[in-house]
Amino acid sequence: MEKLDYEQMNGLSLAYIGDAIYEIKVRTHLVHSGLTKVNDLQKKSRHYVSAKAHAALFDLMREDEYLTDEELHYFKRGRNAKSYTKAKNTNVVAYRISTGVEAMVGYLYLSGQSERLEEMMQWIYQQVENGRTDDAKTK
Repeated sequence: MEKLDYEQMNGLSLAYIGDAIYEIKVRTHLVHSGLTKVNDLQKKSRHYVSAKAHAALFDLMREDEYLTDEELHYFKRGRNAKSYTKAKNTNVVAYRISTGVEAMVGYLYLSGQSERLEEMMQWIYQQVENGRTDDAKTK
């Protein structure tokens, strides 16, 4: 596979690939956790994949000072990118934060930082499964 110049990609392109990577990682995690019914998988995945979940997770990342400066840079590139699609089932702020999270995941994936990406995903699974995202949403 040809190495992409992720540094030159716009935030929405990074978010596009990040969305796919994030989704497959969450789905794989849920299947490995023993869920097999599609309806159950769909319901559970919303706790990880929705714009509201991304916004809650990003709040926790900031609170825990989890992100590196470089990751924050790519998050901002995604969050600040001019998108022509409208937010569905959420507000514009959460949608933009979600795009930022996806761009950050895309950056980690395309830059070959698979170990850090896996570490981040494990951290995300813990936050959701420990109910921290539910707490963050009510703040």
